[in-house]
Amino acid sequence: MSEQDQHHVDRDEEATFSINRRRFLQGSSGALLAAGALGPAFAHAAASGEGSARSGGRQASNGQEFDFGNGATAPEGVSSVPASATGRPMPDLEQYDPVAPDERLGWAVVGLGDFALNQILPAFGNSTHSRLAGVVSGNADKARQVAQQYGVADSGIYSYDNFDEISDNDDIDIVYIILPNALHEEFTVRAAQAGKHVLCEKPMAPSVEACQRMIEACRDNDRKLMIAYREQFEPHNLAAIKAIRDGMVGDVNLLSVNTGVSLDPEEPSAQWRLNKALAGGGSLYDIGIYALNASRYLLGEEPTQVFARIHSREDDPRFAQVEDNVAFQLIFPNGAVANCTSSYSTPKNNEASVFGTKAWLRMAPLSNYYNHWLIVDDGNQRIEPSIQEIDQFAAEMDHLSRCVQDDTAPHASGEEGMQDVRIIRAIYESAATGEMVSIESDYERDPNLLITDSPNLPDVWQQSDS
Repeated sequence: MSEQDQHHVDRDEEATFSINRRRFLQGSSGALLAAGALGPAFAHAAASGEGSARSGGRQASNGQEFDFGNGATAPEGVSSVPASATGRPMPDLEQYDPVAPDERLGWAVVGLGDFALNQILPAFGNSTHSRLAGVVSGNADKARQVAQQYGVADSGIYSYDNFDEISDNDDIDIVYIILPNALHEEFTVRAAQAGKHVLCEKPMAPSVEACQRMIEACRDNDRKLMIAYREQFEPHNLAAIKAIRDGMVGDVNLLSVNTGVSLDPEEPSAQWRLNKALAGGGSLYDIGIYALNASRYLLGEEPTQVFARIHSREDDPRFAQVEDNVAFQLIFPNGAVANCTSSYSTPKNNEASVFGTKAWLRMAPLSNYYNHWLIVDDGNQRIEPSIQEIDQFAAEMDHLSRCVQDDTAPHASGEEGMQDVRIIRAIYESAATGEMVSIESDYERDPNLLITDSPNLPDVWQQSDS
């Protein structure tokens, strides 16, 4: 284990200890804190059993009442609470106000692999505007088992062959396509033609042309298309965007974003990723897209040039069809440079650092499912805000549900997904030619789009300043 890895382990252990200790203290009504505050004598008494019902100590007075109040007149609101069970006012909700189950939009999940079963389906339990209404799989037994577990009616079970019949199911409004990259286009087009809105996993498709056809199919059928960029709804990432937009780091000069994982070809979820016909490419398409997309939304600009290098070990059979290590450099209009990497042969890692004229900002990890971390450091003071984790998958699904209900455009549109694929193709070209490649695109997006009126943006920076 490297020193950096050990640092993350130690920090995670410290965070876990801190959380567990805080919960213990809260659960014990602060008894241990009180013992420390009242001095060693009290602590000694607690440890030795004085005043307790243990052998040798004072017997407890069962049934006797003790009053430790200060005798002052209680506030009117306190005195007016009856001693019997009674209804109380509605408390402030810590999460987005959910709608009634029959008002939530019905979703069908297309593809029941590891990611769908372990992340997406459980996320419906945390959703406020979305509910599971259908499953689509090539394995009929698995589809029936999952449907039964999640209460999906038999009429909501489909195969890839009869998928088009979903058009007759009014209980399904949106489909979530979680299939290998090369199949995204086919099922997006079929879903749109069946009258369903679409959330499609990233990368959107292997080619820009396929992305364009997906966009046109949804547009022609008046259906919304969104790409599943979950980190664009994750609170730590949103707080980082807010910090950069508010000038906390100054003018951004440099970004460093790295992603890596070691793929096991024995795992079914890794096998299609190493098959070019299904994946379209290797680590760049799969996890390098996190570095690429993060560079774009953190800066709020689109790169104009890219330079790249790709290397795969010739003696590693995993990379007979797709690339392993990718290093690419993005040049932005304001002069900022983003140095990014992706790899299929390193221990799992994903982190982003942003360096400005006033301070630097770091997220490590950048794109985990949970346990995010964010700091801003100006050389004299380090701010590490406390940000509550959310279910990113529920957040992105609910965003599309609300967009359908309110007839608004989703933040992570098909055009957003196509822009990443356009840049990925330029990265491949640069690596093949050894030259800097210009990115021809007129795509623009409001740099404040993700943080404007977002229910997931935490209000932490004012708190830190105070």
